[in-house]
Amino acid sequence: MTAPHHTPDLFALSEISGPVLRPGDDAYADEVTGFNLASLHTPDVVVGATGTDDVVAAMRWAHATHTPVAVQATGHGANFPIEHGLLITTSRMTDVQVDPATRTARIAAGAKWSHVTAASAPHGLAGLCGTSTDAGVVGYTLGGGLPVLGRAYGYAADLVRSFQVVTPDGVLREADPHHEPELFWALRGGKGNVGVVTSLVTELLPLPRLYGGGLHWHAEHTEALLHAWSDWTRTVPDEMCSMFSVLRLPPIPQIPEPLRGGFWARVAIAWPGDTAEGEALIAPLRRAAPVAVDLVEEMEYAALDRIHMEPQDPLPARECCMLLRDLPPDALSAFLEQVGPAVGADHPLLVASLRHMGGALARPAPVEDAVCARDARYFMESVGIMPAPPVAEAVEQATRRLYAAMAPYGTGRTMVNIHGTPGDEQDIARAWTPEVYARLRHDKATYDPDNLLRYGHAITPA
Repeated sequence: MTAPHHTPDLFALSEISGPVLRPGDDAYADEVTGFNLASLHTPDVVVGATGTDDVVAAMRWAHATHTPVAVQATGHGANFPIEHGLLITTSRMTDVQVDPATRTARIAAGAKWSHVTAASAPHGLAGLCGTSTDAGVVGYTLGGGLPVLGRAYGYAADLVRSFQVVTPDGVLREADPHHEPELFWALRGGKGNVGVVTSLVTELLPLPRLYGGGLHWHAEHTEALLHAWSDWTRTVPDEMCSMFSVLRLPPIPQIPEPLRGGFWARVAIAWPGDTAEGEALIAPLRRAAPVAVDLVEEMEYAALDRIHMEPQDPLPARECCMLLRDLPPDALSAFLEQVGPAVGADHPLLVASLRHMGGALARPAPVEDAVCARDARYFMESVGIMPAPPVAEAVEQATRRLYAAMAPYGTGRTMVNIHGTPGDEQDIARAWTPEVYARLRHDKATYDPDNLLRYGHAITPA
């Protein structure tokens, strides 16, 4: 839904400490640009919040002027262009306060997982981050947060103890299991549909080290490895976390040798237990075919980025995902027909992956939340890079073919953080069960009846 273009008086925003910018201002373009360059934001006004007071002031102004609002921290999830309205950027709000005694961290709205890791690692503690520590904590957690060690510890949202959040009426609230419990429920998995989070408190894990990394094989072994990995996932303990990927890596300096410019099959491993036990568990994979590049090793938790080697520089990306009931042999064949070696090294999808779910990801949260991916045994995701329109169209077509081929094996749902560009309301609703979606719509009507938070993966009030 696109807001009508308007240029309201900004005098009421003069109390904000951070920059208040409009199109044409010198710093405007840098302020609105996020990590995903596929979406170009053009809000009427952008507020660079420096703290909670700035967010409160911006939301009160938006409420008074009926101006729709979007929020951006790092922009990793910027799959939808923000047109008109107000964009609040939180990238200046990066404070992280760790309490070693309670094993918790208070994390500000714009902090990245790298900020949390830097603050918690000296205490031997760790947060449940995803495949890149460059991503923001709050947006990731609001969408549920699928961690690298998810099978061992569950979703990031499961560990949240409280939120500080500004609702669309401009009121600053504390939400936890005892205060605003319905708001607390909706924020854990419901994305940013009921308020703008200024900070959260989450549990940390006593996890200074882990065993992990990537096993890489040349493309001709892709089919054998996929079948071996699929069989292997049915035998491993809950704590073993893994993802099978087909990688077509461009010849750019950001990718290390010898992987640069290659076509690879990879299994990424993350194991929080004893290193010797982890080595024994992955031995069948190492025997399945000749390993070309073996990067699995014991590492500090702070080195987690070495496991999946996500891009660290902004780029225009098209991402998508699907939750899968299972991976029978015909599903593996369908996957290979779309992205395997037979379709060539110049296939437009950079990455196509299958992640092993289950374990702690299948268990109910200690306090009920809105995460709806607990029934999936596997998870498929893909990424294509779109530097120019012809390539973008090829990426889009390849994405559609892959997900159409795998649809018979899906649960019918996606995960909100990796859903990609949201479509109509029916498409947006696929991130939740019908029951949870109906409850979220009711909460939306309670906290945002005017639908000010209407950008991105936004639902409509009941």
